[in-house]
Amino acid sequence: MGLQQKDVISTAENAHSIAHQRKPLTMEDLTPILFGASAFQYLNAACDIGLLDLLHEKPNLSKDEIAKKLNLQPRAIDILLLGTNSLGLTEKKEQGYVNADVIEQLIAAGQWQIFKDVVGFEQHVVYEGQVDFSESLKTNSNVGIRRIRGSGRDLYHRLSENPHMEQAFYNYMHSWSELSNPLLWQHADFSNVKKVIDVGGGTGVNAIALAKAFPHLEITILEIAGTVPIARQRIAKAGLEDRIHVVHCDMFHDHFPQGHDCVLFSHQLVIWTPEQNIELLKKAQDVLPAGGKVIIFNSISNDKGDGPLMAALDSVYFAAIPAEGGMIYAWHQYMEWLDAAGFKDAKAIDCEGWTPHGIIEATK
Repeated sequence: MGLQQKDVISTAENAHSIAHQRKPLTMEDLTPILFGASAFQYLNAACDIGLLDLLHEKPNLSKDEIAKKLNLQPRAIDILLLGTNSLGLTEKKEQGYVNADVIEQLIAAGQWQIFKDVVGFEQHVVYEGQVDFSESLKTNSNVGIRRIRGSGRDLYHRLSENPHMEQAFYNYMHSWSELSNPLLWQHADFSNVKKVIDVGGGTGVNAIALAKAFPHLEITILEIAGTVPIARQRIAKAGLEDRIHVVHCDMFHDHFPQGHDCVLFSHQLVIWTPEQNIELLKKAQDVLPAGGKVIIFNSISNDKGDGPLMAALDSVYFAAIPAEGGMIYAWHQYMEWLDAAGFKDAKAIDCEGWTPHGIIEATK
């Protein structure tokens, strides 16, 4: 049951063609790669200090006016604006400084807080552990977890011991899911589904969005103990306790509940090893009735191994920090795992957008 090119509604081939149309790298092109850590710190500072919010509210301020409103000394504002202007995040006009058009577009689209939550996640959860990326590749394990305080077996079981990191993590997961959720309900087929298991459903953002988009669905979230009360609180706030249930479950050690006709893995199979992903898919196979459906939704890389760029960059986090495995896997790998788990009639859909999200559906 291999993945056929015609099965994928995809931009992957376009991305591949574009990659081969690029000019060879120059020394100037290497600069943002060599100093990429510094480039991100300018973005983080511009968000954290409030520069970009300020220029949205009050465009065309002078450097002195910006410094006064942000309470920055002359040297500090010189450094900050040197970086944001050089990177194109801001621009100096005759009247004063303004945000890049893309920043204003994010704000106009109501996605600016989502974007800032992603920046916060990179800064407070991902950044330090990435220093162990090379060692993680050499050992094929998440060496960067050593930089996360706690004794839990993975990042998710250490968050409760790191409240500031935990807040940044859940802000990000909520925002990332909020950004991508429309792709799930626009492209996945829930028309013949009644009861869904949302494996590792986090704080309930996926389930709440699905319940609102499909009023006929009943959803059971499986989550670790620390996340259960957060999810229940958000579900109660949404008034959906009658249709969304949260169950404490260790997905690798506990059985999935019976009585559901769909199992959803949303932003989940990027975390684990191929062997673990097959194990999880087999657990879904075990509890589904004949004709039941599994739906996989997360970022996916192309089969030629040259993109999308976000898939490659995001894989650094999965390789170095959260658990003993994971990356932004390719389409053909999911198809192989589904086949190994006994699923059939797999259908792949590449969701065109800024993020490299994709959906794969298969039946028992």
